[in-house]
Amino acid sequence: MSKIRVMAGGTFDILHLGHLHYLQEAKSLGDELVVVVACDKTVREHKHEPLMNEEVRREMVGALKPVEQAVVGSEEDKFETVEEVEPDVIALGYDQRHEEEKLKKGLRSRDMADIEVKRLSHHSHELDSTRHIIRKIIDWYSMKKELEKVEKEED
Repeated sequence: MSKIRVMAGGTFDILHLGHLHYLQEAKSLGDELVVVVACDKTVREHKHEPLMNEEVRREMVGALKPVEQAVVGSEEDKFETVEEVEPDVIALGYDQRHEEEKLKKGLRSRDMADIEVKRLSHHSHELDSTRHIIRKIIDWYSMKKELEKVEKEED
């Protein structure tokens, strides 16, 4: 019997608990997890300037326990990466923008209709997203600056 290969993807710019839970749940759908890390160009087009380059992000994700292999996604065509990975299942994070039906239609058009697409659940934590982490850092930094200002005024 052949192994079930699951493919998951994302930016993974600041690794956090939400990423880990996403990858653990994705891994539970099969025997082997291949993670596609968004290339720098894609991150710039859809999110922001990456804090870490694609190779650093790929290496960090690849070191996580649930991950058998991490690859950088294609700059031009996401379906090209799917063809290379040859997954049985594509695991989508709860907050990923991919529309499942649009993705399935694209897979059918490339003769990959047998790939199952699954939207995974949300595991809520205080710092379960990059945005939450950045907001906490900004709030902390702002509070620190305000305290320094008050301390200077007291002197």
